[in-house]
Amino acid sequence: MLSTDEISANEESTTRAGIDRKVTINIVVLGSANADYSMRTPRIPSAGETLQGSDFQFALGGKGANQAIASARLGGRVAFVACVGRDSAGELALATYRDAGIDVDAVSVVDAPTGSALIFVDDAGENCIGVAAGANEHLAQSHAEAASRRIANASHLLMQLETPIATIQAAAEIARDCGTQTILNPAPARPLPRELLALVDIVTPNQTELASLTDMRVTSQTETVEAARELQSRGPNTVIVTLGAAGALVVTDDTVIPVETSQVAAIDTTAAGDTFNGALTVALAQGETLIDAVHFANRAAALSVTRRGAIDAIPTRVEVDAFR
Repeated sequence: MLSTDEISANEESTTRAGIDRKVTINIVVLGSANADYSMRTPRIPSAGETLQGSDFQFALGGKGANQAIASARLGGRVAFVACVGRDSAGELALATYRDAGIDVDAVSVVDAPTGSALIFVDDAGENCIGVAAGANEHLAQSHAEAASRRIANASHLLMQLETPIATIQAAAEIARDCGTQTILNPAPARPLPRELLALVDIVTPNQTELASLTDMRVTSQTETVEAARELQSRGPNTVIVTLGAAGALVVTDDTVIPVETSQVAAIDTTAAGDTFNGALTVALAQGETLIDAVHFANRAAALSVTRRGAIDAIPTRVEVDAFR
């Protein structure tokens, strides 16, 4: 486990999972930690329908944990702020995060089951997911405040919406006060207070989430840009709309830039969004331009959908750098 002094250091050389890298950045991820139970089915079940499934798997997941591991695996030095249960899934999660090189001093063990997710993946690689928050509901404002030194020392704070909104807003307020850039992946989509959005620098919805957040249609690029502008008017400087196989659309104050991605044979999209957000944060923290960071994130996400699972699907930095 990394100490607080190591978190504050400017540079560190490390070798993990066969990757040699010189780490010069600091990222805090605040979010969920889950145990994932997945099954492959011919198609996503309809309401009331029972389908014969196969390939049942257990794996660790949660958007927060996935994005923390993606950030670490892709070259970042990461501190994770989360809650896990006092159970076997929580023990395994902590060991996995440590093995990935993540600072887990801000991961609390609470008297609640570790969060869980049930995932159906169809033959086209698409998925649907149900989540029981469990210990994630216990991630409180006090946890964000206890991590304030880490957030202050970080270049970026990355968050999602599987933990209480009050905690997310408290962390965003700390980041704003300290000059730490905040990236919010608004998934799963739910109504967001303007007070929170006003504290966010970059927001990264997919089209479904963008439509839900703005209550607008996003069936064309024109509609997507209009909805992104509406979301932008609520606070964020930049909206990056992820478009799956079509890449991403970057909307800033004065530009709208489509960023294409590599075409691959997708078999499982479960971790694509989390991989994108982790990769984006790492690239920005390393000083890449916004568009170059999105290109890097697209490549990482494209690689992830060629593999099954969540954490297991996240590529390494070496793999992404070699993938053109």
